[in-house]
Amino acid sequence: MIEFENVSKSFWTGKQRKVILDQASFRVDLGNSLGILAPNGTGKTTIINMMAGLEKPDEGRVVRTSRISFPLGFMGGVVSRHTATENARYIAKLYGLDPDYVEAFCRWLCGINEYFDMPIGTYSQGMRSRFSFALMLALEFDIYLIDEGMPSTTDVEFNRKAGNILRERLETATVVIVSHRAKTLEKFCRSAAVLRDGHLYMFDTLEEAKRLYDYETQG
Repeated sequence: MIEFENVSKSFWTGKQRKVILDQASFRVDLGNSLGILAPNGTGKTTIINMMAGLEKPDEGRVVRTSRISFPLGFMGGVVSRHTATENARYIAKLYGLDPDYVEAFCRWLCGINEYFDMPIGTYSQGMRSRFSFALMLALEFDIYLIDEGMPSTTDVEFNRKAGNILRERLETATVVIVSHRAKTLEKFCRSAAVLRDGHLYMFDTLEEAKRLYDYETQG
């Protein structure tokens, strides 16, 4: 479970204060995947980062009682001067998992051959994305966090393998995905919310959320 209790978050843009959340309270329960619709630049990534514990609210608190993933594409725990092998084994130990398993899983899923034994700092953006996604899937969480703004990969074989694994995981896990497109949420979520002027409006169905979102963005 993830719960936001009277959470406020804002940033100073240099010209004005941009409010992301204003005394927002909502909850994500296990088994009820949530999609959040919001236009670009309104704070989707910030909300995902607060769920993961990467950013703190200005006010209020975020309660986590489950195993929550880092956001898909997040590379903060990865050391660029180390190889994928070294990073996979180190992070496996942090999570109390078998380093041999995590390394083998990531090596198989990434499909980057000899590059797996080279420093991650030498990788292309696509290769880094593949390693980050593989690492997230290797660790197994109760709630997976997905930000549509995270880098994606164009490798067809990787997308096929990773997509199949993610679909299997989501049969027993929960996902929170933020996007500016309702179509992106259709594969993952039944319930949805709309971020608008610092408030998160929760709906039981994606269709209900879409009606408000379309009215706001197209009206």
